[in-house]
Amino acid sequence: MTDELSSKIESLLKKTNSEILNWQNIPNHWQEKITKAINSEITPNYLIYPPTIQALAETVKIASENNLSILPCGNATKLNWGGLTNKINLVISTSKLNQIIEHAVGDLTITVEAGITLSNLQKSLNEKGQFLPIDPSYSQSATIGGIVATADTGSWRQRYGGIRDMILGISIVRCDGQIAKAGGRVVKNVAGYDLMKLFTGSYGTLGIISEVTLRAYPLLEASQTLLLTGESNSIKKAIDVLFPSSLTPTAWDLLSNSLVNFLQLGKGLGFIIRFQSISPSVNEQINKIKEIAQELSLNCHSYTLENETNLWQKIQKTINIPDSNSAITCKVGVIPSAAVSFLNTLENNLEKTSENELGIIHLKSGLGRLYLDTNNPLNRLQKLRSLAEENQGFLTILESPKEIKTKFEPWGYQGDALDIMSKIKKQFDPQNLLNPHRFVGKI
Repeated sequence: MTDELSSKIESLLKKTNSEILNWQNIPNHWQEKITKAINSEITPNYLIYPPTIQALAETVKIASENNLSILPCGNATKLNWGGLTNKINLVISTSKLNQIIEHAVGDLTITVEAGITLSNLQKSLNEKGQFLPIDPSYSQSATIGGIVATADTGSWRQRYGGIRDMILGISIVRCDGQIAKAGGRVVKNVAGYDLMKLFTGSYGTLGIISEVTLRAYPLLEASQTLLLTGESNSIKKAIDVLFPSSLTPTAWDLLSNSLVNFLQLGKGLGFIIRFQSISPSVNEQINKIKEIAQELSLNCHSYTLENETNLWQKIQKTINIPDSNSAITCKVGVIPSAAVSFLNTLENNLEKTSENELGIIHLKSGLGRLYLDTNNPLNRLQKLRSLAEENQGFLTILESPKEIKTKFEPWGYQGDALDIMSKIKKQFDPQNLLNPHRFVGKI
């Protein structure tokens, strides 16, 4: 970047009161995250924090006019998910765009800027007796924009679906700096439906999400979780009995033997079921589960109040957040009927302190997460990806050491839509400035 261009950027951005950090002044933890996301030894020139949506648009416009590539993010919690980007000139964070624009309490809708954290949003909703039923990775620091961009949700998808099912409206900054909107702020408005779906899970490759309108839900009166553990055949029988029943759990997940052992929750495969409703309904459904567990000789543990909250937080943190430099987290999908057999392939390596293979799969969707920390990661990743594909699924690497993604293609996409996706990318970002090569097929 020339001195003239650098001066132009700094001068124009200062007019918008944006915080601008050159590489030398970027905090070390940000430098580490950025470096892990880029397949290049060339570091970005600036990390920029626009304080308003208009400032964000002006920043992107400058980048477009000067052919500068952009790595967009919120709090950078998922900055190195997916593929590695190419040479990046600017990292643009939306973390200062963190305001609640409108909360229509009676309509159960809320409009927020993309940089607000989920934890702060939940706090505001809770004060009005409402909540947003998503439980993504890094739930304390993840921003709404980042959650939408990565389509990151967790166990609540059993009852409420994914984040895309909660979006009523969205605003984005296009690659040329123009602001575009789709949808609205009322539940019945379906205008722009396809555009909202398109940007969910787009990993910042089509535009930068600046504002989102979401459907909220009333806080639930009672909540209780049951964890069944035991032999895989007995767990499979319990699933076969309960899956077609009239029960209405809000979470319904299968835990690998290794994850159950790692968290010291018992022995054998785990089947965790959460009910949240009015107290009589919760109690009745819990009793039904306990009867079935007793018939199948499964161990059954109940969790309520703080113990329940702590259990779910512990599971989320363990399976989603790497705790070593060699750890790998993956998103997987299999047909739900293959969930038990797939997780049975994760051997219990806990006696080998250097190896862990942990897994969780949501039984309704067949989507789940794997946590791997093994001595031969490339070989193990290939075997697990092949197994997922044999069961009509996939394995995608989220977080890993950079060298893993240079040797093992992170997405593993086998579909026939690459041509369509490439055309969409070219239409939205003809200069290929937004997260180049991060998405499927190096789009």
